[in-house]
Amino acid sequence: MKLSLLSLSLALAPATLAAPLWSLEGLQSLVPNFANEERLIVTSEDSAPIKVTEDHKMKLRRSGVKFMDITNHQSWFAATSKEKVPVPVYNYPTNVSYPKEVSNLITDIKLENLHDNLANFSSFYSRYYKSENGFKSATWLFTKLQEITSLTENNITVEKFKHEWQQFSIIVRIPGSKTPENRVVVGAHQDSTNLLFPTLMKAPGADDDGSGVTTNLEALRILVESGFQPENTVEFHFFSAEEGGLLGSLDIFTDYKSKGHKVVSVLQQDMTGYIQKTLDNDVKEHVGVITDYVSAPFTDFIKLVIDSYLSIPYIETKCGYACSDHASALQNGYPSSFVIESDFQYTNPYIHSTSDTLDRLSFHHIAEFTKLVLGYTYELGFHEFEEVK
Repeated sequence: MKLSLLSLSLALAPATLAAPLWSLEGLQSLVPNFANEERLIVTSEDSAPIKVTEDHKMKLRRSGVKFMDITNHQSWFAATSKEKVPVPVYNYPTNVSYPKEVSNLITDIKLENLHDNLANFSSFYSRYYKSENGFKSATWLFTKLQEITSLTENNITVEKFKHEWQQFSIIVRIPGSKTPENRVVVGAHQDSTNLLFPTLMKAPGADDDGSGVTTNLEALRILVESGFQPENTVEFHFFSAEEGGLLGSLDIFTDYKSKGHKVVSVLQQDMTGYIQKTLDNDVKEHVGVITDYVSAPFTDFIKLVIDSYLSIPYIETKCGYACSDHASALQNGYPSSFVIESDFQYTNPYIHSTSDTLDRLSFHHIAEFTKLVLGYTYELGFHEFEEVK
């Protein structure tokens, strides 16, 4: 549906406005609670929390500033800032142990599934976490996950993790048969946003992070249909509200920490489909492996999985503080790693806009990240973890 700012003005504007409706401030006046809500954020590892409005948060995002919104976890953050939560180091494999099994799984990746799931998921007008469409897209995803996991008699659960906003997160849990206390997590965020005006404008979010969601959906389908029964618990997390400052993942991993859950690894998949800028710069297709604000020993294992199971190499790159949901895990003392579609300088320039559409993406590239998830979950699903002192 096309709706001009003029027609919006005639239909929705009050008799007087503090700013012209066709300005950003005027549009925000239509949703005053959104613009004026006060939040507490952290913009760097060493900075003190600052109070901002929701409007200011969007301005920071538009200028490229990344942050955690800790409004709901102020006491937790105060405690962890004084004495950072230690991140344990485990004996991650230095060689792969299941090349035949993982290779067999990889042959079952279907490009049509990747396309169809992403076409459906990016068809919502927006997946903004405070919107009705954000709730509807989460409901679609929940139903899809129930459909996938119903294909096995294994005791797999699909749970809603509810927040104070409309869109819930989702956790799929494949319980471990031997050491279920060890949790191997792979994540992606399900929300999307248009940074110009998230409550009104279209945000298909095909790459950010529909591509990560569809990557994990296909990997999960293959594992379920293969009868995958890991010795460690394997979880697939679909986080809400990443675009609001890692809100959903902060809720989840803070909850896990408070309950004493043991998470041995968290792999975040955020943007896995765009390669055009890489090719335009005469660079070979590759995976971007983030090296800042991650667990280095665990990231070395991720590099091993890429070298062993993918048909493209990796390039080390950086993305800054709090650039995706792996940061929430790390903040709570859980080893985490983050991979992205390319060297950060070549990532998708169309994200957070109406132009983040699936026609700009490579499904062969998304399939490479599906291989990564399969290798990661299988290798660590059967690994005997020991903490390295």
